[in-house]
Amino acid sequence: MRTLPIAVTALAATLTLTLTACGGDDGGGGDKKTGGKKSGSSAPAACAADKLGQEVAASEAPAAGDTGTVSVTLTNGSGADCILEGFPSVTLKAGSSSLSVPSEESAKPEKLTVQQDETVGFTITYVRGPAGDPAKAAAVKTTQYVLPGTDTELSFPWEYSEVALRSGTEPNASVTPLQRTGD
Repeated sequence: MRTLPIAVTALAATLTLTLTACGGDDGGGGDKKTGGKKSGSSAPAACAADKLGQEVAASEAPAAGDTGTVSVTLTNGSGADCILEGFPSVTLKAGSSSLSVPSEESAKPEKLTVQQDETVGFTITYVRGPAGDPAKAAAVKTTQYVLPGTDTELSFPWEYSEVALRSGTEPNASVTPLQRTGD
């Protein structure tokens, strides 16, 4: 499997920022951009998943054995700063099977404070499997994920080909930590 490009890391950082977005009162007549902080509080809360806009883009693996990426960008639309830190919990759904995507082993997550309209993201890297061979590949239909610090499950359709299996139900895939994206 190839090394993730810097852009993927940047995308994951952006997702982290977006996920920490949440609403709230700043406890005074101050700037609404600090609305995530309560009076006497030292930090914004975790980003509320329902306050994040989601955009998915892919660089699909062209043939079996090739590597592809699916990048998820989240935008903080809550009007308040929020925090994201860590890896999203990603599950690929193929029929009645649920395949947990492991975190990228060498990646180190950062604590991201996501301001209004900032973006954060994460990337799923996968190896394309052979079509029609359920012993070697999963025909994924849906991707579900949960952001760190939340219980809300988000999802999007998987339209990018079969995912190769390492063994049994372990997908030949990984997910980056949340990272900043954009400028």
